[in-house]
Amino acid sequence: MKTKDIILELRTKKGLSQEELAEKIFVTRQAVSRWETGETIPNTETLKLLSQLFDVSINTLLGSPRQLICQCCGMPLEDSNISKEIDGFFNEEYCKWCYADGEYMYHNMDDLIEVCVAHMANEAFPSEQVRAYMKEMLPKLDYWKQYKNLAGAEKFEEFKTKLMEEINALGVEGMPRLDKLNALVGGYVNLEYRLPNGKIVKFLDDNATYLGNQLECEFGGERCFGIVANMDFILIATYEANGENPELVIYKKR
Repeated sequence: MKTKDIILELRTKKGLSQEELAEKIFVTRQAVSRWETGETIPNTETLKLLSQLFDVSINTLLGSPRQLICQCCGMPLEDSNISKEIDGFFNEEYCKWCYADGEYMYHNMDDLIEVCVAHMANEAFPSEQVRAYMKEMLPKLDYWKQYKNLAGAEKFEEFKTKLMEEINALGVEGMPRLDKLNALVGGYVNLEYRLPNGKIVKFLDDNATYLGNQLECEFGGERCFGIVANMDFILIATYEANGENPELVIYKKR
């Protein structure tokens, strides 16, 4: 589709008139009309406003002329998985799991590779092949090419260290000392817990990225500890294989 058709379709789906759309993005009705006839296309700043309003990428507004991939992990990017800045604008360089809330989630290539292996490996594409593929592909991506120049990496590592200190200070019986936090996608770790009143609840956002890890219980047996945290809370649970029979141990606001 062309930009003129995309804008018309998005405006119609949102139930806006040309006048209403123009008002929301600070242009004239005539400007919207010219876009929809194909006479002109929005400038860069207006495309950003349209992107935020319609919750689609600029690439989509322009008719998807580029095949976007995450410049950290290599994942193909679509509007549903593109990252966003804190102000709500799309960052079309990264997926929402590699860049979340204005922070880069991976500062160690080996950590990212192991996460990808866990989610990508199957009978047709075994772990060692996934690992070899990622080791060859990742260094070609912009994030890892410029990694040393990215702002915030040192600050983020300091935050993770402080967070691990807080978690270890809780002194959870049977839980080994935590010495590593990985980026975790909410949808993979958002377990259901039964509260004392019988209510079933989830505490996480499936589409958010958290920090966490899984640790084997020091007492042996089949249960593991799962740790999930971010700037706002710490959650510690125990569960059996594949997250079965979860029990909430701690949910603590920070």
